[in-house]
Amino acid sequence: MAHILSVNLGKPECIPLQDRVIETGIYKFPVAGPVHVTKEGLVGDTQVDRRNHGGPDKAIYLYTLENYQHWATARGEAHYGHGHFGENLTVIGLEDDAVHIGDIFSAGETILQITQPRVPCFKLGLKFGDPDFVGEFLTSGRTGFYLRVIQEGQISSGDTIQLLSQDSGSVSVSNAIGALIKSPDQRRWIEKVLAVEALSSAWRDDLSRRLNSH
Repeated sequence: MAHILSVNLGKPECIPLQDRVIETGIYKFPVAGPVHVTKEGLVGDTQVDRRNHGGPDKAIYLYTLENYQHWATARGEAHYGHGHFGENLTVIGLEDDAVHIGDIFSAGETILQITQPRVPCFKLGLKFGDPDFVGEFLTSGRTGFYLRVIQEGQISSGDTIQLLSQDSGSVSVSNAIGALIKSPDQRRWIEKVLAVEALSSAWRDDLSRRLNSH
């Protein structure tokens, strides 16, 4: 059964980039719960780049232990600490190819809905010391996903995550990435993802532009 392994919060940190310093909220660490969740995200967490992270459609970012194990093996690492990918929730049992945009879950006192996969930015490459990791991460089908908060409340590590309803469109998080990758099937995936009512407004706008120019 799926459950939360850790709830992770972060404060802004400054990191060097060439001849300048940038601020990021990607450094997140487990905290003792419970943590209160609002429709804007976890209380005590900071999202620096509000254009690409946070807000009602991307209030919480979730990543799985299964993905952690994949990357540790692929990159020759012993392990990564929870929060290492910048996620708010580290969980077990919600693999990207088994859940769908629009699926609704309960966790602790909250009710949450998947809205889109994560689209990594250059800061993930900086975190891992490898700019090429951004592209590898995106095309892997192991991006994790964002959640909107339907019901606010408290969550804690150890909370069970239960599926309440599965979206009828059945576009898995892994397959949805096909809407971004140039291929003969890209247009088909864009259309399938756009048909999902629960899709985040940011992804809907982006994919609509891609469809019109395809």
